[in-house]
Amino acid sequence: MAETYGSGDFKFSYADGWAKLPGGTTFLECPGVAVDSQDNVFVLTRGEHPVMVFDKDGNFLRSFGKGNFTNRTHGLYIAHDDTLLIADDALHTIQKFSPDGTKLMEIGEREKPKTKWGGEPFNRPTSAAIMPSNGDIYVSDGYGNARIHCFTGEGEYKFSWGSSGIDEGQFMRPHNIAIDSDDRVYVVDREAHRVQVFDAKGKFLTMWSNIHRPDCMVLWDNHIYIGELNGMDGLGDAPDMGHRVGVYDLNGKLQARFGASQEGSGAGEFVAPHGIAVDSHGALFVAEVSFTMGGRHLDPPRELRSLSKWPRAS
Repeated sequence: MAETYGSGDFKFSYADGWAKLPGGTTFLECPGVAVDSQDNVFVLTRGEHPVMVFDKDGNFLRSFGKGNFTNRTHGLYIAHDDTLLIADDALHTIQKFSPDGTKLMEIGEREKPKTKWGGEPFNRPTSAAIMPSNGDIYVSDGYGNARIHCFTGEGEYKFSWGSSGIDEGQFMRPHNIAIDSDDRVYVVDREAHRVQVFDAKGKFLTMWSNIHRPDCMVLWDNHIYIGELNGMDGLGDAPDMGHRVGVYDLNGKLQARFGASQEGSGAGEFVAPHGIAVDSHGALFVAEVSFTMGGRHLDPPRELRSLSKWPRAS
């Protein structure tokens, strides 16, 4: 019997080598992953092909985005109509694409960041999400700002909130964003080890604490899956410091968690979760920035696993 990971209603197995890459192609690493309505898997990479698309069995279908991004692709989100929002923190923009790779829109001035910590969009944005009720686009502006910005579905600026700090409604690093069917906006505030929840206008509602460097999240079937990055500031090799995935209900109660005590690229292990997605069968996909956080520091530097599939286990 295959080993399972997680607990209770959230147990997973490990699908080793799920993605079948074309010959000579690598991911380098994967900052984001998303699943469309047909269970096709879109993988955001920092390699030669910025967006790679696979079918549910891991067969490569196509790639797109070459020439549209820097090597700092950062966040990937898929909407109800299968359009994609992609953050590039070196371009300082959010780009919108159709599923076939046609570019539809770009928000922000390409390679023209606003003043750092000045509050205007953007300075190194990290991710974006769409509010289902009205199509508004919410952007976490997280490396050179401590803000959440709201735009119309056509890309017109509406309002912002947040400032640098650790109080309610402030951010250390707003790194990823999700929106539920009740228009609640969830923001992972990575270096503050918390998730903050707001209403559609940015009013603070509640906070979930004690989540180690939450890096990415996805809403699925009334639960939120959260990936935790590894340690930092000399704690990168400390046991049980991140490199794991947790499943929470919408009140912030932990339902299950898995990930080994130490970093790794095998079954039940992670190095640096940075993107997360779930398909219609409940299978989990985890994208990792494993080269940046691990592989480049090896001697010699080498690429590590940066995408994994975890099918739901009974």
